[in-house]
Amino acid sequence: MGYREFGDDWIDCRDKEPVVLAIRRSETVNDLKTGGHTDPALPEYDVVIVGGEVIDPGTGTIGAFDIAVKDGRIAAVEAAIPTERARRVIDATGQIVTPGLVDLHTHVYWGATYWGIEADPVAARTGVTTWLDVGSAGAYSFPGFREYIVNPSRARIFALLNLSSIGLIAPTWEFANPDYWNIDLAAEVVERNRDIVLGIKARIDRNTTRGVGITPLEKARELADRVGLPLMTHIGNGPPTIDEVLKLLRPGDILTHCCTGGDMRVLGDDGHVRQDLRRLHEAGVVLDVGHGAGSFAYATAEAMLADGIVPDVISSDIHQLAIQGPMFDLPTTLSKFLNLGMSLEQVIACATVNAAKAVRLSELGTLAPGAPADIALFRIETGDYWFYDIGMQERQGDRMLVNTLTMVDGVELAEVPERELHFWAKVPQQQRSAAAIGVRARQSLS
Repeated sequence: MGYREFGDDWIDCRDKEPVVLAIRRSETVNDLKTGGHTDPALPEYDVVIVGGEVIDPGTGTIGAFDIAVKDGRIAAVEAAIPTERARRVIDATGQIVTPGLVDLHTHVYWGATYWGIEADPVAARTGVTTWLDVGSAGAYSFPGFREYIVNPSRARIFALLNLSSIGLIAPTWEFANPDYWNIDLAAEVVERNRDIVLGIKARIDRNTTRGVGITPLEKARELADRVGLPLMTHIGNGPPTIDEVLKLLRPGDILTHCCTGGDMRVLGDDGHVRQDLRRLHEAGVVLDVGHGAGSFAYATAEAMLADGIVPDVISSDIHQLAIQGPMFDLPTTLSKFLNLGMSLEQVIACATVNAAKAVRLSELGTLAPGAPADIALFRIETGDYWFYDIGMQERQGDRMLVNTLTMVDGVELAEVPERELHFWAKVPQQQRSAAAIGVRARQSLS
C-alpha cells in the first residue's frame, strides 16, 4: 500500500499535562445543511468537520480546529473553515475528533480460525480504521486471509505472519509440532506479501509451546531478522520464562500483553518493573497492552504506571472471546487507562501515532494534510463506571470514550450487524457476568 517509514520520533507519553476539554453531550453526529450549492465550482472540499476538539498527537494539533477532506485525504486542518466550501458538513460540537484508531493487536480471520471476528462491523462503532491481525494466518493459510479478509474489507487490515505455518486455526498449540516451524516457507510468504505483512508473530507460553521450550521464539527471531521486520511476542504463563523471552528481543520488537498478570509478567518479585525490561524499553522495545480475554491485570498496569513505565501502545487483542467482555472493544480499553490517570492525549497517542509507528505506517494514525482521511469522532461520557480486568478485579471511573462516527478515506462506515459468535466462543466462568451485560451497558454488573 506504499506507506512510508516513520522517522525516529515517538510521542512521549510521560510527564505530560492532561488535555482539558469542555465537553458537551451530543447524542448524534449531525449533518448540517450546506446551503444548496448548485455551482460545482463552489465546493472546494468533499467534507468539512466543524466544531470539534481535535486531538492529533502525531502532529501536535490539539484544540478547536475544523478538518477538510478532499478526494479521500486530509486537505486542511484550520481554526475555522467556511462551511460553504464543502459539499457536506459534519457538526462535531461537543465531541473530540481524532485520527482513525490503529489497533495493533487484533484477530480478524473470521471463519478459518478459532479466534477471528469480522472487522468492518466493529470498526464502524469503535473508530478503529486500521487493524493489525497478529498471527492468525500462517504461511499455508495466508492466501485465504488476503483474498477473503483483507481484500473485501472497508477498514484497513494488515498482518503479522505467524511463524507457525498453520497459524491460529485452533485455540493454541501452534508450536507443539516442530514441523510447523518452516522459516523458508514463511520468508517466501513475506516476500510475496510485503504490502500487508508488517512483522512476525510468535505466541510464547506453556500451551503454545507444549514442552518444546524457547526454540520457537529463537526461530521467529531468525525469521524476523532475515526479512527485516519487527517481531511481536506474546507472554502469559510459562514455561518458557520471561527471562528467556527478553533475551531474544531487539529494539523495534513488540512485547504484547505487557500488563499480563501471569508468571511471565514484567514485574519482579518486589512488585516493581524488572530492570532488564526497563533497559529494553529504553532501547526501543515497544510495550503493547493487548488486553484480550486473558492478558490484562490492573495490578500489573498500576505497578507499571507507578514506576513511570507507560505502555507505548494500547491495543485490544479483540477476538471471539474478548469482544464479550470485560475487554469489549478498543474505546473501552482506552477508557480504562484514561481512568488510571493517563491523559486523553496520551491514550489517543497510544492508539494512533504510536501504534502506526510500531509497524512503520507513517501515513496512518495522523490528521496531517495529505494523509488518508481516516477519522474518528467520540463523545466523552461522564458517569459512574465500573471497569474490570480479566480476573474481574474492578476499578471505578468517571469517563468513557464512545465512538459516534468512523471514516475511512473520507467515507463514513455504516453500522451493520455483527456476525453471531461461534458456538465454541465461551468465555471463562468468572467473566460471564461481564458478557451478560453487553457491549454498550457497562455501568453496573448488578
